[in-house]
Amino acid sequence: MLLERIYDEDLAQASYLIGCQRKGEAVVVDARRDIDTYRSLAAANGMKIVAVTETHIHADYLSGTRELAAATGAKIYVSGEGGPDWQYGFDGERLFDGSKITIGNITVQALHTPGHTPEHLSFLITDGAFSSEPGYLLSGDFVFSGDLGRPDLLDEAAGGVDTRFEGAKQLFSSLRDKFLTLPDFVQVYPGHGAGSACGKALGAIPSSTVGYERLYAWWGPYLAANDEQGFIDELLDGQPDAHAYFGRMKRQNRQGPAVMGERAPLEELDTAAVVRDLAANKVTFVDTRPNTEVHQGTVAGALNIPAGKSVASFGAWAVDPERDSRPLVLLASGQEQAQEMWDHLVRVGIDNVGGFVTSIDGLPSATPRLVQPEELEGFDAAVVLDVRNRTEHTAGHIPGSKQLSGGRVLWNLDQLPTGGTIVTYCQSGVRSSVAASALRHAGYDVVELDGSYAAWTAREQSLQTTSAR
Repeated sequence: MLLERIYDEDLAQASYLIGCQRKGEAVVVDARRDIDTYRSLAAANGMKIVAVTETHIHADYLSGTRELAAATGAKIYVSGEGGPDWQYGFDGERLFDGSKITIGNITVQALHTPGHTPEHLSFLITDGAFSSEPGYLLSGDFVFSGDLGRPDLLDEAAGGVDTRFEGAKQLFSSLRDKFLTLPDFVQVYPGHGAGSACGKALGAIPSSTVGYERLYAWWGPYLAANDEQGFIDELLDGQPDAHAYFGRMKRQNRQGPAVMGERAPLEELDTAAVVRDLAANKVTFVDTRPNTEVHQGTVAGALNIPAGKSVASFGAWAVDPERDSRPLVLLASGQEQAQEMWDHLVRVGIDNVGGFVTSIDGLPSATPRLVQPEELEGFDAAVVLDVRNRTEHTAGHIPGSKQLSGGRVLWNLDQLPTGGTIVTYCQSGVRSSVAASALRHAGYDVVELDGSYAAWTAREQSLQTTSAR
């Protein structure tokens, strides 16, 4: 048996390819939409992808199940659990508790493990060529290394009302009745790692075991004592903000994400043509440089989505393709980097990229406004906006500031003043630059706190030290 973990650092998301080496066939679980990595991996191992499935209706990324099935001819399997409100809207064989997918000597058995979502499945893997006992569990967003999938996302991002309490109870039952009945030696491969917003304290370790989690995860003592209420209270306390784009992901993943098919390589665009399209408001420019360089000068009206490992995450903060269908023009070093950024963007359903340019020379320019920490107290701001998570804000913030995390700003404009200047800050300035650029693009007057909260606290500490002498 071949079991390969394909990890996306951007969204802290893991997908898996499980292959039977004897038969040369494979199944992919929780695929993303840029699918070349799965096809390449299968080809390198002499395998054909014959089945595609997923653990649940995802909230943090757009599923590649339909994309990969369309490209390979693989059969789609999705959950049929969760009741009528949680049924997929596209064709595929439905899996229920105990359903099996068989590939050669390998058996993939579905376990209904609700809590994170009502329809959630985990997959118990048996390598029949080695043992008649299951040895691996793909736990999706049910059990993470050291943590559990949050049960409040349906409230936070999908319009649910107090579903977190029922979800927490279901998680307790799923742990007691499914997870803890498995042998301690079963290896656990979760759907996310550290940095994901699908839990509050995910570990960075890529795998664990049932026995290790039973003994050392925070929830173990509650299960051992059958303390359901204590478990619920701790589980729901301190969950991070959910990004607003999660709601869009839920809807599209349930309905069935659009199949893109083979994408033509992005082309480098003529500067004069980009100037004309910007003047006609036909495109949106994306400055992909670090915020420190953007602050020296950028393209007027540009979004700042810095290149690197968070293009999908920040892209989904700044772009809502359901409200704005204009193609993006990316600033990139060349075609390869532009293509890589596009791959990240399609993971969150931002498909419409028109091309790239390699320089901002000749494009209409603007310089983002900054305010220094020592100027903030006397600055005439309509609001000082903290775009960090609420847990960060609670731990310490600029007095009088309003907290609204960067991933929620564009979807909560009613919480912002209709006039005046908004001052934004985060911890170091990166998230603030993304959120500020999105607000400017939406027509707001925004000034960024130079150096953000780190610079402000450093100044405050310096002042306190001086006054104490």
